[in-house]
Amino acid sequence: MNSPEQPIRKLPPLNALRSFEAAARLGSFQQAAVELSVTPSAVSHQIKTLESFVGVVLFQRERRRVFVTTAGERYQAVIEHALDEIDSATRRLIASPNTRSVNISVAPAYLTRRLVPRIREFQERYPDVELRLSALNDRVDFQHSDTDMAIYFGRGEWKDLNIHFLQGMSLVPVCSHRLEELGKPLNSPQDLRHHTLLRVSNRPDEWKQILDKAGVERALMNKMMTFSSTSLALTAAMEGAGVALTDYKLVERELAYGQLKVLFDLRLETENGFYLVYPFDRQLTYGMRAFRDWIVAIMGD
Repeated sequence: MNSPEQPIRKLPPLNALRSFEAAARLGSFQQAAVELSVTPSAVSHQIKTLESFVGVVLFQRERRRVFVTTAGERYQAVIEHALDEIDSATRRLIASPNTRSVNISVAPAYLTRRLVPRIREFQERYPDVELRLSALNDRVDFQHSDTDMAIYFGRGEWKDLNIHFLQGMSLVPVCSHRLEELGKPLNSPQDLRHHTLLRVSNRPDEWKQILDKAGVERALMNKMMTFSSTSLALTAAMEGAGVALTDYKLVERELAYGQLKVLFDLRLETENGFYLVYPFDRQLTYGMRAFRDWIVAIMGD
């Protein structure tokens, strides 16, 4: 029931809005009919119904062509946004009807090396919350997906998102003990010239920066291998393929188990880090709030 302060909404028929938005966006009743799986005459009828409802001409009809009026263009922009919101909310509801479940996309290295090893702590604290985790390197289209939250890698410069800092990136060189068993020295940064440097494709300058900091001539480095992700580069390092750069916290387990070792007293502070993000306009569910509070408290630096 509407309160006395809240007037009854003046809403045209949904089918009329859908037909209008499609026709305005595509510039054609015929193409709108194909997209909506109806006939062109049905689209035309729905738009006439809408024009009658609002008392405004939305299309100029000239023979077999139609043109959106200025008023129609303004209305179309608003209606398209509203339909996108309805679509997004419906997809989220279908995918996750229980507010105690949370869909989270996570940068792969952070997922496997920081989050998964600690996930039991979250389960023990919030046994009634279901986390649905997926690895994703790309940015999330929150508007058109069922993803509630994400953990991004970068500089924290994303518009229209709430951002919570989790961890910075301080890089150190690491390798397997197998590499030293090959008989080539690894006593100082200068010795890197005897080994393959493992780098990540979207961060190609990290080795350059740390070698410059160590005063090592890059011209001496003639062996390089490139991987698409940090996880792959670290796997190669554990297999003795070369020396990788990584944040100390991402390899805590490997260091503890003796699978990797840190070389030299050499560290490179970067401007990148890991951040928990979600849209400004996303209302937090119980599960989302629980995950945010936990990860910021446990993982945040």
